[in-house]
Amino acid sequence: MGNDMRFNVSQLLKEGVGTRRSFPLNETLEALPDTGTTRVQGEVLITCIDKGVWVSGPVEANASSLCGRCLTQVDHKVSFHLDEEYSPTVDIDSGASISVIEEVGDSTFTIDHNHILDLTEAVRQYIVINLPMKPLCVDSCAGLCSTCGVNLNLCQCDCRKLTDTRWGPLLDLLGSNRDK
Repeated sequence: MGNDMRFNVSQLLKEGVGTRRSFPLNETLEALPDTGTTRVQGEVLITCIDKGVWVSGPVEANASSLCGRCLTQVDHKVSFHLDEEYSPTVDIDSGASISVIEEVGDSTFTIDHNHILDLTEAVRQYIVINLPMKPLCVDSCAGLCSTCGVNLNLCQCDCRKLTDTRWGPLLDLLGSNRDK
């Protein structure tokens, strides 16, 4: 396993604004932090722009997280459209360093001094943003018992249903209506 979401964009930068290249993504990775992603697929179009390159295209990846009810590991398929600007850290012609932070801000992705563009961090961030807010292992997940903590999807617990005595009159009313 490696990281093949790295592209040498030196020729693209030399050819100038408007030059484009399309690259397939079909990568197996070591699990990414926060998402557990091990597989990324898609196709990206890299376009040379005035301050670097623009990367865009449909991407699909796997991810894993904990079920919001029973805390078991859940696998997801995440799809998104990657759309990011990358700025060079060195001038393609002179090799002089460019202060990217001053020019475009510190939230911009960068192309390293060897003109290598690495999509890994952008893909990881897009996966995090596109994960479900409250993932469920199945829509009908029963969750955990609030008393003993057993996973109610696997077995029923022997905990008595504790009732707040303040609800007594309402529960009695419900019980008497069921008898009719």
